[in-house]
Amino acid sequence: MKKFIIYTLFAALLLAASPQAEARKKKGHNKQAIELNENNLMLNQPQAIAVTNPAQQLYGEWEIESMKKKPVSTQERAYIYLDFNANKIYGNNGCNAINGDFNLNGKNLTFSNMISTSEQCYGPTQERTIMRAFTDTRGFQLTQLYNMQYLHLTNNKGQELMTLRRQNLDFLNGPWQLKELNGENIMDKNVKVVIDIPMLTINAVTSCNVINGIVHIDPTKHYDVQFEDLQSSHYLCPDIQLETDVLIGLEETATCKAINSNEMALLDNKGNIILRLTKIDLKATRKPVRQ
Repeated sequence: MKKFIIYTLFAALLLAASPQAEARKKKGHNKQAIELNENNLMLNQPQAIAVTNPAQQLYGEWEIESMKKKPVSTQERAYIYLDFNANKIYGNNGCNAINGDFNLNGKNLTFSNMISTSEQCYGPTQERTIMRAFTDTRGFQLTQLYNMQYLHLTNNKGQELMTLRRQNLDFLNGPWQLKELNGENIMDKNVKVVIDIPMLTINAVTSCNVINGIVHIDPTKHYDVQFEDLQSSHYLCPDIQLETDVLIGLEETATCKAINSNEMALLDNKGNIILRLTKIDLKATRKPVRQ
């Protein structure tokens, strides 16, 4: 709830709405923060996540990684999207687009009315096995290793049928102020950015322009994040070069990392820090309204 309040405040500050955001308005979700002890890190074993709010924790897109602990080999990217607004599942089984219904009751999860398109598949595919796994699913478990979260679908005996994964990049979520650009301190320029991971949108405001775009995350790569379809309101500004540099920096972003609890960095594909941002409280930065 908090992140939607933050997003609403920033939208009011910008006085502009992203068309991409309208197309992607989805109900948000909160991922559970966990601690990994040294033994888990050394053994490279995922750690269980407590399921406190399944509807929030399962919401969104998951990449199909394995079937009965054997890697999946498919022609197309195999994934699902769980939409809790309509209790619908969308995605691809590795060859054909799929959709259907699901029902979540506590920790019990079932899928029904699953259908797919009828494209002919070439090369190795496990689409039939994937579709059968959805039919046999009765429950689930959640685990995490580093920044990767895993959804394990299980049958009525608790045996694992399918493992899916997605990145946990919640540390990117929220309002930021641009602190450094290509190593130069620009805090006085007052460039603000809001990244919304559940809605996969980015919004920024410079001295006179608004920038909107889409967040793309590659689930096969750790800490991968890219900003696409970036659009500016195109007003002529005295400091237009800064805005151009910000746009270029966002376009060149390939990965991200948390520096500490209040700062994070966006890096290019060579690992160089392009943008350094610090967390802000938009309520504290808003000017009081005159009566």
